[in-house]
Amino acid sequence: MTKQQEAKILIVEDDVIIAEYISEILQEEHFNTIKMAHDLELALYEMEQFKPDIILMDINLSGKNTGIELSKAKNNNATVIFITGQQDYTLMSEALKTNPDAYLTKPLKRVDLLASINLAMFKKQSQTFQFKDGYDIISLDFNDIKYIVADGNYINIQTILKRYTIRKSLNTIAEVLPSEIFKQTHRSYIVNTNKVQRVSTNYVIINDVEIPLSRSFSKSFK
Repeated sequence: MTKQQEAKILIVEDDVIIAEYISEILQEEHFNTIKMAHDLELALYEMEQFKPDIILMDINLSGKNTGIELSKAKNNNATVIFITGQQDYTLMSEALKTNPDAYLTKPLKRVDLLASINLAMFKKQSQTFQFKDGYDIISLDFNDIKYIVADGNYINIQTILKRYTIRKSLNTIAEVLPSEIFKQTHRSYIVNTNKVQRVSTNYVIINDVEIPLSRSFSKSFK
């Protein structure tokens, strides 16, 4: 099974026949972690509890443009592919403002559906850092990482929600993270520059935490 096929997919579609059709296509392609929501309340519940990687979102849920607003409440790790039967460019413009990964029109074509999902997963993997935490494989969006601290033979990865500790060197991590986003401030620290709120002579601040800034790394922050 590929990483794409391991993806958790939520189908948000009030037309049960269309939802089942999408599910059948995905299962035939060996996507097995699939859930469906046919109304707003269940969709919100599944986004919170199931935490899908991809949401196939009907824009006109229950005959309204509810899908656009609903997409704004998605779980942080989810990417959205909008589905609509309308050829409405004003509606499309509103949907595109939420930065979906794709936009599909009904009747859905199998090849377009699968291409959109695979493209979304490829883009997602190129923007995440993966590591093993016990028996689990953790995928963190770059935007969720605030800073990384070396601690002997381990590193602590501080995210928005929690801290992970893994057995790696800081140099090893630095090699796999994009240098345009993550920069070293000190021999023991790497920060997400998008999270830096203030730069001083000897430190940078992220969420009121002072992180040391060595002279040898300070040029990157000027």
